[in-house]
Amino acid sequence: MSTETITLQDSERQPCEIWTRVMGYHRPMSSFNIGKQGEFHERRYFTETSTALSNAVPSSQASR
Repeated sequence: MSTETITLQDSERQPCEIWTRVMGYHRPMSSFNIGKQGEFHERRYFTETSTALSNAVPSSQASR
């Protein structure tokens, strides 16, 4: 069994279409105007568990 590496030229690649949820429905990013695309790229993402831990009140301050 040979392990040959497959390489693709840029002209052989297919672009990936990104969809996002806006105002309750899903839309492709390609349909956004330049301002809305900029807003999408400025979004900050978080994970719920790390956010909950960082907002927790220390036990020494909870009794005050």
